[in-house]
Amino acid sequence: MRVFVTGATGYIGSAVVRELMQYGHQVVGLTRSDEGAAILKAAGAEAHIGTLEDLASLQSGAASADGVIHLAFRHDFADFAGSLATDLRAVEAMGAVLKGSEKPFVITAHANGDASEDAAMAFAEQGVRTSIVSLAPSVHGEKDKGFVPRLIHIAREKGFSAFIGDGSNRWTAVHRLDAASLFRLALESAPAGSRLDGVDDEGVPFRDIAGIIGKHLNVPVVSISQEETQAHFGFLGFLAGLDIPRTSAATQELLGWKPVQPALIPDLEQGHYFTTAFSG
Repeated sequence: MRVFVTGATGYIGSAVVRELMQYGHQVVGLTRSDEGAAILKAAGAEAHIGTLEDLASLQSGAASADGVIHLAFRHDFADFAGSLATDLRAVEAMGAVLKGSEKPFVITAHANGDASEDAAMAFAEQGVRTSIVSLAPSVHGEKDKGFVPRLIHIAREKGFSAFIGDGSNRWTAVHRLDAASLFRLALESAPAGSRLDGVDDEGVPFRDIAGIIGKHLNVPVVSISQEETQAHFGFLGFLAGLDIPRTSAATQELLGWKPVQPALIPDLEQGHYFTTAFSG
């Protein structure tokens, strides 16, 4: 299958590209730069120059493919509403050229991204094999620049690793290579209108994450109050206190997806998260 992948050079996208090619698919990856194009070509993929804002380019990439995996997202926390609007326009543009084709269109769920999901689901009723992958908050693995590296950075900066209250609130997690496998399986066989849970760890107590961070940084592990959360964690304060367990049992049964990579705590225990400074 010839697959158009947005976000193809990103943290998750690069793993998805390798996964697809390993299973015999041809990949056309969206990139905005010559550097990105060189990375894709070195991996054996084809580069498609364009951006999320260039809707004509997105449509030409989608129209020439047998399926689409949409991973790109503009992570601008200063204008998150603008990022969501850009994502919606991209989903609408690519879905429009896939209508009636029965081709797979796999998109990624984002916080408050109901409009994009609704648009994708509308295309599922117009001859597009749409599926939506909702990833865990922590997609972990080497080269991660997400929430866990930021927690490590905060602990280094503050001199202690913190959890809120008794730290029993739970985070879900999935290894990025397992996530890549899920996107491939969604492309290959997810029924139209599928909502898929990209979760391996169904609920890791936040105090356990803080404890591993404290252990590897050799700093104290400290409980803080709800009132101290924002000052300590910054924009992560809200997420750090959430109890958000989820299960992927239905997704695993539907697609035969079986996560095989290390879970979050064993991955942190390997130490690679602590060998480089956070740069995200």
